[in-house]
Amino acid sequence: MRQSSQDAGKASEFAFVLDAFEEERARGITIDTSQIYFTSARRPYVIIDAPGHREFIRNMLTGASYADAAVLMVDAVEGICPQTRRHAKLLALVGIKDICVLINKLDQAGYDRARYLEVAAQVRDLFAEFSGTPFAIIPISALTGENVASRAREGGLSWYYGPCFLEALDAIDTPAIEERPFRFAVQDVYQHEDGAVLVGKVDSGRLATGDQVAVWPAGAAARVRAIAKYPAPDVGAASYGDAVGLFLDLDRVPARGEVVAGEPAPETVSLFGATIFWFADCYVSGRPVVIRCATQAVAGRIELLKVYDPAAPDEELDPESLNIGEMARCRIRTDAPLVIDPFASVPELGRFVIECDGVPAGAGIVA
Repeated sequence: MRQSSQDAGKASEFAFVLDAFEEERARGITIDTSQIYFTSARRPYVIIDAPGHREFIRNMLTGASYADAAVLMVDAVEGICPQTRRHAKLLALVGIKDICVLINKLDQAGYDRARYLEVAAQVRDLFAEFSGTPFAIIPISALTGENVASRAREGGLSWYYGPCFLEALDAIDTPAIEERPFRFAVQDVYQHEDGAVLVGKVDSGRLATGDQVAVWPAGAAARVRAIAKYPAPDVGAASYGDAVGLFLDLDRVPARGEVVAGEPAPETVSLFGATIFWFADCYVSGRPVVIRCATQAVAGRIELLKVYDPAAPDEELDPESLNIGEMARCRIRTDAPLVIDPFASVPELGRFVIECDGVPAGAGIVA
């Protein structure tokens, strides 16, 4: 890091801790996601450093889709910029509700409390547009470390009496995912001496041997005969995140892409509303696409209803086309039934990827 900082003509560039690619360091931007691990007094953390620039939004969405919480950095000198607006909207799109905003570079703003309050008001106004509220807005200086891992008891930020960044992270309580309805998207089916075993990961909720479920999109009722987890033939129960094999009492063998679900049942649709974000070449309304939701892959077409740039939501854009960095409210019609849930209920079946000509080109959530 020191050598790269010296080569770039900088005293210390802490971004190089995560920006490991030569091109990232040369251009001074994050291009791909990277991860770093640390542990606080309360729990372990994984930081996913995601790109901020418009041309690398696909990589940002990849990182954000795996996160439980988000940290949005705002420059105290520049304030809210188009990139900030775009990423605040993207966080709303992927459903991250626990968002901490760090107003950085207060050292370059002379540790001015009035400037912090001004930018914090801009942040609250921005999130109010998306019906959201950050759980913390903290003034920091990443260069000096003030208010990062410990509170600034003295010095430029001693006027701030709230929690430091690490204290705010430790205060987050993530609700138990097991409270959601049971969902299991079939990844593959193997033949076993005891019958067909459906393999995959529990996407939501919990399941026990003997439970009654249904296999969608047909909705065929079935009983869970066993839940296998190597090397045990029946572990008796499984919950969110567990990779297991299911043996069902069913008169047919399900296929990849079908969804085993509990109550309440998911929706089976061929027409649904969605909000989508585009990160590839121009899309024209009605062009064939493939919708990938969990392990499902269904051909379809998108009817654009309203197109807008999240960085300039009041600007009217062509409703017949969608360009990189733009979002749209739309209707999607599929050629075969698609099993979905509202994003707020079961995110794993409420979000999807859009492919054009075999290449990921967009992402969306079920309205």
